[in-house]
Order: sequence, then C-alpha cells, then structure tokens
Amino acid sequence: MKKSIFLLVLLCCSTTIFSQENTPAFDEKLAKSLNADEYGMKKYVFCLLKTGTNTTATKEETQKLFEGHMANISKLAMEGKLVVAGPFMKNDNNYRGIYIFNASSIEEAKTFVATDPAVQSKLLEAELTLWYGSAALQETLKIHDKIAKTKI
Repeated sequence: MKKSIFLLVLLCCSTTIFSQENTPAFDEKLAKSLNADEYGMKKYVFCLLKTGTNTTATKEETQKLFEGHMANISKLAMEGKLVVAGPFMKNDNNYRGIYIFNASSIEEAKTFVATDPAVQSKLLEAELTLWYGSAALQETLKIHDKIAKTKI
C-alpha cells in the first residue's frame, strides 16, 4: 500500500514538474515582430474562394489560369502577404479553397486577391471577411518548407 501511494505521489509530482518545464516563456521580441497583441493574436483577412461565374473557359485556358493561380499563391506567401492557403475537398457548397491574408483590412486584401489570375478571369470568386487568429500563423511557411518534400 505504501508503495502504491508513493508511486502515485511520484507520478503526480513528475507530471506537474514536466508540465511546468515545457511551458514556453513569453518571447516579447517575437511577439512584436509578428504584431501580436497581449493574447498572441492579430487581425487577418479570411478569404473563401468559391466557384466563379466563368463557365466558358476551355480546359487549356483553365489549366493556364490555375498555373498562374498557384504561382501567385507562392509569390504572395514569399512576400509575407499570404499566411495560409489551400483547397477544399469536393463539397456541395461550391467552396474551392481558402486564403488567410496577412492584412488588417478588407481593402488591403482586395489588392492581393486582384493579383490572382483565376479570380481575375472569374473562374474563382473571393469572399473576404476580417478574422482574429494566432499571430504565430505567420510562421507557417517556415515550418512548411521544412516538411514539404516536393515543392510547388
């Protein structure tokens, strides 16, 4: 019985000590560099990409426009204007993908969207709204580059 109590106390203490050691310290310099508020959050613009009104583009035109779309995503990400992008799986809502822009206003994000050939040609339609999320999202590209074996 004494062994069981001792092991239980030891387990509880080691769990408490372990969790305290792994609590990261606040990094004020990093927080400032990411424009984080006191909660580690910031304002972004969330963009929902939906199927557009252009139904007359040929397969070749569509392929070329989506090549430009992908190149534009890479360009915006490298410039720090786009922090997250990706397609949706097949769905009944005509949702095609998302962007999360490193922008503090809809007007600023509209200038980023305007550079997308698929949006320009109306293959895709962009719906923008302000969003409040972790400032750490801006670090996603650095991590992604380390885990992506094949580059786009």
